[in-house]
Amino acid sequence: MRVSARFAAVVTGLTALLAPLPALPQEPQPPRLEFAFEEIVTLGPAIPVGDTPLGRRNIVPITGGTVAGPGIAGTIIAGGWDWQLVRSDGCTEIEADYMIRTDDGVVINVINIGALCPPTAGSPGPAKTQPRFEAPKGKYEWLNRTAFIGTLELAPDTAGPAVRIRFYKAV
Repeated sequence: MRVSARFAAVVTGLTALLAPLPALPQEPQPPRLEFAFEEIVTLGPAIPVGDTPLGRRNIVPITGGTVAGPGIAGTIIAGGWDWQLVRSDGCTEIEADYMIRTDDGVVINVINIGALCPPTAGSPGPAKTQPRFEAPKGKYEWLNRTAFIGTLELAPDTAGPAVRIRFYKAV
């Protein structure tokens, strides 16, 4: 196959893949955020790993919690973890990996990453996270097909250490 024929085949393939995408409007509109659900995640005592070349590591066990929102409710399965890295700039990188069990018995994996930095005048409000979900096909597969942003803050009025995470979907 000559180079031009190969190029034509690639262009034809890309055109077929991109054809279902909507045309861009003249003036691009930013996505809006819509509340999806909230979690109260309970935490165990931090396990210090120690200093590494990247910073100080901790593991924070995830011991349970609740999930509630329009179209989804359930609990956090104990046994997840939050792998933390305290950086030299005072920020803490977080990478949490845990499971939700919905009230109808579906198990969904959550991986939520972010950076918790000391507050400054330009960064009011809760920390922001970038969650990713892996839900089985069916009722909750919308989690796999949607972009989300999370907010993370200490949960008020809990018996032990906990965080409140609110997830918002881009629409």
